[in-house]
Amino acid sequence: MSDSLSSDSAELDSTANLTLFQQALAGSQMLFVAFGALVLMPLITGLDPNVALFTAGIGTLLFHFVTKGQVPIFLASSFAFIAPIAYGVQTWGIASTMSGLFAAGVVYMLMSYAVKLKGVGFIHRLLPPVVVGPVIMVIGLGLAPVAVNMALGKTGDASAVLMDQNTAMIISFSALVTTLLVSTLAKGIFKLVPIFCGVLVGYILAFLFGVVDFSAISNAAWLSVPKFVAPEWNWHAVLFMIPVAIAPAVEHVGDILAISNVTGKDYLKKPGLHRTLLGDGIATSAASLFGGPPNTTYSEVTGAVMLTRNFNPKIMWWAAIIAILLAFVGKFGAVLQTIPGAVMGGIMMLLFGTIASVGLNTMIRHSVDLSQPRNMCIVSVTLVFGIGGMALGIGSFSLQGVSLCGIVAILLNLFLPRHRL
Repeated sequence: MSDSLSSDSAELDSTANLTLFQQALAGSQMLFVAFGALVLMPLITGLDPNVALFTAGIGTLLFHFVTKGQVPIFLASSFAFIAPIAYGVQTWGIASTMSGLFAAGVVYMLMSYAVKLKGVGFIHRLLPPVVVGPVIMVIGLGLAPVAVNMALGKTGDASAVLMDQNTAMIISFSALVTTLLVSTLAKGIFKLVPIFCGVLVGYILAFLFGVVDFSAISNAAWLSVPKFVAPEWNWHAVLFMIPVAIAPAVEHVGDILAISNVTGKDYLKKPGLHRTLLGDGIATSAASLFGGPPNTTYSEVTGAVMLTRNFNPKIMWWAAIIAILLAFVGKFGAVLQTIPGAVMGGIMMLLFGTIASVGLNTMIRHSVDLSQPRNMCIVSVTLVFGIGGMALGIGSFSLQGVSLCGIVAILLNLFLPRHRL
């Protein structure tokens, strides 16, 4: 073990000797890998992609400050929050939704304190795979109708038709097939950017069909301040968002284990899971102060670290700085907003299915036995509550979707007997 660590240290030293320009170039490559997912999330939920770029950069720098610059990861838009944000924006508006996202970041911080006091096992006891798995599945499957509607040329809620269905299907399926082929057949750096490739092909086809509106680009200034939105306190949004933080907080542990395996360093011990969770929480709460989506560690970037062997965390600092600078290029954000909904619908059909698959794989990997009545009850009720649209509430307050099924899964796990009576 010491030999492998020493060899990894040598590789770290070699990347540390890069010039500033080489570090910036490597950082831009890491941002390129994260770019497709980073901007797709705000485009889906109605947030500003330039703000998402800014908050991804700020959040990454804050994370590295908290973790003392020891972990080579990049933080950006979390897909686990797509459904809750879309619902929140529609119900309470962006500003109120941001207060809920700030609270979600605080949940991360409280979890980090609990981990510091009780150890990593605390999270696994409170949120075992039989709880986390179905909650993640609900996040993906609950969004399936939105993806299909957009792929057919409609709005996400199917309330309006945006383009001819046949045209939309050609565009969306071309984007989907491109993403599938790049994911499965591409090699090297291209294997890490399937979303970017799919969006590019879909966008070109949309342009050829004449369904891209370029007016936003001509009206946008070259340099402009992103459309920041300050949070407004809304206790409905806060109580709605808090349970949503459960699934991505647990995924965070898996991401830290993944980057630890890539670099040969145990980041759960140094700087410690409590510090990485705290950094993630601060990054998420900070993003909400500007109107940006919650931040999470990006597995795409972890894959790029493994491929390039660039283990130096300073590379991620450059990626963050470049993201912040791009956020102030007004025409850049305008170009992103011209991407037709059909293009995003094609990508989302794979993306949301992938999220659901992650939840299923969580249970498979940890050998969750669904032949046991207790496990079957937890998974079944969680899935039906989440996907079926069950809502429980008193007066003007109600819980539904991911928030409700997350709480239900935790309560069932805590109170259902573990042995047959």
